[in-house]
Amino acid sequence: MDDEAFLFVAAVTGTALVALALGAALRGRLAARARRRRQNFFGLPDNSECLLVVGLDATADGAVSRGDVLALMELSAVVRDSGATAQLVSGEGAQQSLGERTEFCLGGPVANRRTAAHLASLLPGVLVDTEGEGPDRGALHIGSERYRLEPGVTEYVLLARLTAGEGERPVFLVCGQRAVTHQAATRHLARHHVRLARKHGTSGTFCLLLKVANSQAYGADVVETVADVTKAATSRPSKLTTSKEL
Repeated sequence: MDDEAFLFVAAVTGTALVALALGAALRGRLAARARRRRQNFFGLPDNSECLLVVGLDATADGAVSRGDVLALMELSAVVRDSGATAQLVSGEGAQQSLGERTEFCLGGPVANRRTAAHLASLLPGVLVDTEGEGPDRGALHIGSERYRLEPGVTEYVLLARLTAGEGERPVFLVCGQRAVTHQAATRHLARHHVRLARKHGTSGTFCLLLKVANSQAYGADVVETVADVTKAATSRPSKLTTSKEL
């Protein structure tokens, strides 16, 4: 190889190496920025601790339902990718004050007493029908609207980010009509936290109503946002109207 050819090859190789180095540095900066955004939205700085609060399924001898286990797996990935650690407790045993640590709370008010407390104190405009019979049993009442459960066909779940207390850490509440909706909502949260942060900010409260369609065929995969119900959910309830058909 003559000198000119050698210099040409050396120049091309050097340019390629510089490009690779710059590309790696750029990817590293983008990954670090994405990590910081995730940490800010979830309230999970490096080496912090959070709480995973789950309800117990009375129909399964007090075990955690399969849908809730899958939801916990979704949340565990979020916690791990944020550089934080998690403690798993049942709704019966959780006694943490609000704002002390980030909290992810899964389950309806019957299975999870912690959920019942959050609904009463932070989302007074939400009522879960646990006493009714027929089509109203399990219905979500939000403000003046009623969202009925059709098992395996149409199922609703609340996904909320709540802030209260003296601390800075949020509570993420997932309260659905069946366990499959908890998996759907936590997956939605994990996949779309960037969009949610852009729309709602990295602090403060929001409450979304999601619908899981045809779970008997598609499981937790088909999810749509019905509405932002923050105003109705955080306000004192008004007179209920007829059921909402969506």
